[in-house]
Amino acid sequence: MTAKSIVPDHLQGIFAIILAAIFWSTGGVFVKLLPQDAYTILSYRSFLSAAVFFVFFRKKVFQMNGQAWLNALFYCLLVLSFVVSTKLTTAANSILLQYTGTVYVLLAEPYFFNIKMQRVNVVTIFTCIIGMVILVAGDLKAGSMLGNFIAFLSGFLMAALFIGQRLNGSERQPAAIFWGNVMMALVGLPWLLQSPLPTLPEAAMLGWLGVFQLGLGFVLFTFGLKRVLAIEGALLAMLEPILNPVWVLIFYGEKPSLGAIIGGAIIVIALASRIIWLEKRKRKLRSIETSI
Repeated sequence: MTAKSIVPDHLQGIFAIILAAIFWSTGGVFVKLLPQDAYTILSYRSFLSAAVFFVFFRKKVFQMNGQAWLNALFYCLLVLSFVVSTKLTTAANSILLQYTGTVYVLLAEPYFFNIKMQRVNVVTIFTCIIGMVILVAGDLKAGSMLGNFIAFLSGFLMAALFIGQRLNGSERQPAAIFWGNVMMALVGLPWLLQSPLPTLPEAAMLGWLGVFQLGLGFVLFTFGLKRVLAIEGALLAMLEPILNPVWVLIFYGEKPSLGAIIGGAIIVIALASRIIWLEKRKRKLRSIETSI
């Protein structure tokens, strides 16, 4: 009996995306725990992540074109903004503001893909903006506002990467991530070379960030998306912004503000509700078509 017959493809996909979201969610706590500056952490992590992508995708990492290089730049700036913002503000603010990138995707899709703006998207965008205002207003310390701004910017970069990857096709998506990691590793290399060698616990945390949190996280997500419905992938991936502040609270002791909890909950619920509503609508339309 093969492993495939024991665990169906669909279930394998669900497990893969859950594991990917868990891996991704650990980024905040390790960035907080590591004493190295953001650029040193990014260089170590990106070198290791690029190696993981090369092992899994081999020749595909060389399938580049102009759009793929642009997407690689978006990816590089995205991972840079996430780590820098996590160092400057709370992990909750950093990850939740990054996930507002979904709102910008909803705004950009009608232009890039000739999709009509639906009422549900307008409601979702408006609700997420309210959540965003509550989230940021919950933490008005001068030292964290720069981090909040960078996290806010990372949402735009997340949207740019998502739209760019969709425009370029699946065959070149691994290459963009691979070379984005190479770019980031080289940008942070001067800081890495000037930094003292990490201790054994620090090396273990850096290894986790590069190999598991970023590298295998993206590999597993790519594997899972081929085996589950888009709605399942999107909903399961939302475990990341939910779990990220939890790990930081448990292992680092950083408590998110009440505003971050309320605003973040509004954003996550709004995005999840939109996905569920659209899926139910599609199923209803399919049932009507089959009954005719």
